[in-house]
Amino acid sequence: MSCNVLVIPEDPTYNGYILKPLVSKLLEFCGKGNANVEVLTEPKLSGFEHACRSMPDIVNRYQYKHLLLFLPDRDGKERGPLFANLEAEYGPKLICCAAVEEVEAWLLAGHIDKLNRPWPTVRADISVKENVFAPFLRQHGDSHRSGGGREELMRATLTNLSGLLARCPELDDLRARICEALA
Repeated sequence: MSCNVLVIPEDPTYNGYILKPLVSKLLEFCGKGNANVEVLTEPKLSGFEHACRSMPDIVNRYQYKHLLLFLPDRDGKERGPLFANLEAEYGPKLICCAAVEEVEAWLLAGHIDKLNRPWPTVRADISVKENVFAPFLRQHGDSHRSGGGREELMRATLTNLSGLLARCPELDDLRARICEALA
């Protein structure tokens, strides 16, 4: 039987190009390489608060999925207590993991040799999307592709999954939680 996973970004417009290949790779690591990964586009979310307000409808509409992954930006805020409440309310199908500080940092973690600053500085920047990622994408992306080349850059990051998991420990925790949930 195929495994069906829904990725819930706080905004799917560009984050989906990063999150879909990432989640597919994490599922492959968990022995679910044939999983069907879908990025939520309906309802189209626009921000963390909108995603949280929409969670009851999302969970209800997509209850047939094996796993729901809420993967927003941390944006310098503590998300742990809210995530614990969401997971307790909606059960083991929902796993929440905030990107430190934005999902674009997960992509950048595979390209540290092309960044003009040390990785700890990049990782700590709560505006990493604007300060580091936007210039990086202009230089290394592909404006002729959907998503500006985000998917291709993320796939390059995923060629060194162990390096990504070491640089972004929240992803290693997410990987372990996915494997446990689908065991």
